[in-house]
Amino acid sequence: MKVLVLGVNHITATVEIREKLAFNGPKLEEGVSGLRQVPEVREVAVLSTCNRVELYTCVNTIAAASENIRNFLATFHGMQRSEFEKSLYVHSGSDAVRHVFRVASSLDSMVLGEPQILGQIKDTFDFALSKKSTGILLNKLMKKAISTAKRVRTETKIAENAVSISFAAVELAKKIFTNLAGKSFMLLGAGEMAELAARHLVNNGVQDVMVVNRTYERGCELAREFNGRPVKFEDFLHELVNTDIIICSTGAPSYVLLKDQMHKVMKERKHRPVFIIDISVPRNIDPEINDVDNVYLYNVDDLQGVVHSNIHERKKEAEKAEAIIDEEVEKFNRWLSSLDSVPTIVALRQKAEEIKREELDRFKNRFSDLGEEKTKAVEYLASAITNKLIHPPTVALKEDTEDRDELIAMIKKLYAIDGDDE
Repeated sequence: MKVLVLGVNHITATVEIREKLAFNGPKLEEGVSGLRQVPEVREVAVLSTCNRVELYTCVNTIAAASENIRNFLATFHGMQRSEFEKSLYVHSGSDAVRHVFRVASSLDSMVLGEPQILGQIKDTFDFALSKKSTGILLNKLMKKAISTAKRVRTETKIAENAVSISFAAVELAKKIFTNLAGKSFMLLGAGEMAELAARHLVNNGVQDVMVVNRTYERGCELAREFNGRPVKFEDFLHELVNTDIIICSTGAPSYVLLKDQMHKVMKERKHRPVFIIDISVPRNIDPEINDVDNVYLYNVDDLQGVVHSNIHERKKEAEKAEAIIDEEVEKFNRWLSSLDSVPTIVALRQKAEEIKREELDRFKNRFSDLGEEKTKAVEYLASAITNKLIHPPTVALKEDTEDRDELIAMIKKLYAIDGDDE
């Protein structure tokens, strides 16, 4: 049996192609069921996300299975093969194993180091298990992919540095306040990026949330989403006295907060630190506010600089991750090679058991008056001798050696084991 992976992702295929090939909702169960019936396919698991669609299979013959799966994809999704052929990548053997491990470890993701893919891999495996579409090979592959991804996250810092504007905002806030629990937060405006940063702040412990918007109804709506309270635009300056973190994205053509105003706010705050992020373009916060003591003002370019720096750090950590994956692929391949010995080991045990049983039957016929206790002692002795005799060849068959094929052939010949036992 061999590992074969076919798929498309955000690099090779447009969103339109990925949508057509997706296995969403009931299509996932139908797809897994249909793929199990494809000639040459023995085991299957399907990963379908917004950025990739991949089929993980265990097959008899790579070329025939690949051809049959392509035909299945075209028929199942009502497409012509020419629509997706150029976008499709195919990996087999060690390359397939490495690809699955890299995907699970987020080395093949749009955002290097993102955590969502590991959960999606787990869901893929759980669904396959529930449909009994995997067996010994894919079960091992998926478990190993998950454990490899966990090892990458434990032994590298690939997921530690923020690589989005919204996450970078939270990272900077943590550097200033250390602990965000109990801090007050104001969302000034309702830009998409600002809202996303606000969600991350709330998820990191910020509790007292105020939402300011020129359209008060919109502010009320957002406040409900964040479990906060709306503030009228003309009143936001009064609320700044009790605000630790401000994210601004109003879309105003000029500054909505000036240096003199911030001086007054800080005096009333007794100069407790304030963290401000101005995501607006053009900027809505007077840059000179950064000169006020204990005011930390960042704009979108500052955040982008943090992101670029962190991406560079993640790429360095990815090199360590690749080395870990190389180790795990080698371990998996050794295990896979050992499967070739399993039929011979089983046949050897069966042969030994047959010989033992024949000799015990012959012995019992000659000494029928031994009694139950002595007969059991003889049976125990026969089993012990048999197990010790077959233990060395069994261990040898399980070892990772270059001459395993020759060893299998030799043992089959020595013990007169039928060559068609596979």
